[in-house]
Amino acid sequence: MRLNDKVILITASTRGIGLASVKACAKEGAVVYMAARDPERAKAEADRLNAEGCRVKCVYNDATKPETFITMVDEVVQDAGRIDVLVNNFGTSNRQKDLDFANTDPQVFLDTVTLNLRSVFLSSQAAVRYMRKGGGGSIINISSIGGLVPDLSQVSYGTSKAAINYLTKLIAVHEAKHNIRCNAVLPGMTATDAVEKNLTEEFRSLFLRHIPLKRMGLPQEIAAAVVYFSSEESAYTTGQILAVSGGFGLATPIYGDMTQSE
Repeated sequence: MRLNDKVILITASTRGIGLASVKACAKEGAVVYMAARDPERAKAEADRLNAEGCRVKCVYNDATKPETFITMVDEVVQDAGRIDVLVNNFGTSNRQKDLDFANTDPQVFLDTVTLNLRSVFLSSQAAVRYMRKGGGGSIINISSIGGLVPDLSQVSYGTSKAAINYLTKLIAVHEAKHNIRCNAVLPGMTATDAVEKNLTEEFRSLFLRHIPLKRMGLPQEIAAAVVYFSSEESAYTTGQILAVSGGFGLATPIYGDMTQSE
């Protein structure tokens, strides 16, 4: 059990990468707290995992209510006595409004950046206070390949994720003396419900042409990176920005055109 008895809090954890991370960490022996806006959905998922012998609990978090990023951490510590790992998985964007630079409404830009960035800042700051007292910990920020490679749309989302990448390094530097590590996982196009609902088949096909591994990632493949950064295997790793994206962004810009017929 790579995460035996570690206390792990994961935000936005009832679907997609968040839920996959809950399952992966719980099956490695961790006590996992699912932070979610929908208590009933979270409880249903927790009950299913607990029936399989896992240890999963639920706490309330609503990204539109900033105070809940602090109270969820307090609740975990009150219940478990400590927090060892925080996984900041929340992130949002409205593809119909988050457009290119010239056409994105300024308020949409500011709201998206604020929502995504404060979710990491507030929860991490709250967790750090307890991790310092507990002798250390690990913070894992789920960013995006879009924060590393500029896109032609979603200017707000990409900017917020780039800021989270920087904040990851900053936390790593500032908190290293307290044995607190901070790393970021950058998923590429991942086979989640959100991708299925929000991206057209045409767009997905176009995107896949530029992924050397020629497929979308799976939520459990992102979760594998979360397990690594949660475990003692990564005890000497901090401030890293790890792209789990099938190689997207590595090749020449004309890679997709050159390999289209393959």
